[in-house]
Amino acid sequence: MAKPKIYGLVGFPVKHSLSPLMHNAAFKALNIDAEYKLFEVKPEDLNSFLYDLDKNNIYGLNVTVPYKEKAMDFVEFSAESFYLRQVRAVNTVVKRNNRWQGFNTDIPGFGKHLKENFDPKGKRCAVLGAGGASRAVAYVLAKAGAEELAIFDIDKQKTENVCAMVDGLFPGFNISCVDSIDELEINNKDLLVNSTPVGMKATDPLIVDSGLLHKSLFVYDLIYNPAETRLLKEARARGARTANGLGMLLYQGALSFEHFTGEKAPVEIMREALTEGVKTK
Repeated sequence: MAKPKIYGLVGFPVKHSLSPLMHNAAFKALNIDAEYKLFEVKPEDLNSFLYDLDKNNIYGLNVTVPYKEKAMDFVEFSAESFYLRQVRAVNTVVKRNNRWQGFNTDIPGFGKHLKENFDPKGKRCAVLGAGGASRAVAYVLAKAGAEELAIFDIDKQKTENVCAMVDGLFPGFNISCVDSIDELEINNKDLLVNSTPVGMKATDPLIVDSGLLHKSLFVYDLIYNPAETRLLKEARARGARTANGLGMLLYQGALSFEHFTGEKAPVEIMREALTEGVKTK
């Protein structure tokens, strides 16, 4: 009897993730013999984990912090996703024709959910963090025609890498790498996106001075667990509109599911599974 195909999420850490809930609900709804698991892999073990995928009956993966850039070295790209060589961030890895192909479903996932809440065209935007998720965010904002984008990360090189990526893909776009949160000038921005993990723990500090948050600002935190980070709570208290990353998780997950299976994702079933999962956290 054939074993169920294994899919999953690789990262460090991953125990907080709700991805198994939505993917396993989708597998069940479509009668697909598969299981989605969490793989918490230490950085020193990542290469051996990736090269043992076949041996472990793993047919596809989502990739999260801190491996979205590192996964680039493991995959090939189809003609339609060749631009990811410049984005340098992969969050979906799938076995096709005996080769591992890489995709980024964060880009359309974030874009779809953001557009449901906020149109970035012509808007002044600020992004906290310059990791793999930030690269997807910056790509979406530049492509959508934002007026300007400022990015800060404590790792200056990462910030410069994101700016270089945007410059290469969208020549002439107004993007700046700044040296401090103050230089983001959040008080003059229309959109603030947190793409850092700061806020996942109850003990995490507020990542920006609450005095910079204002009622004309839309604050989007990619964190979805907890559902309301301290940043979102403070922003809401000051009259700002807010959204967490659950919608992005849903839409990127649905697209990943379609890459994994070739089947249309049952989005509403996946949404229900995530909603229930948040309630029990």
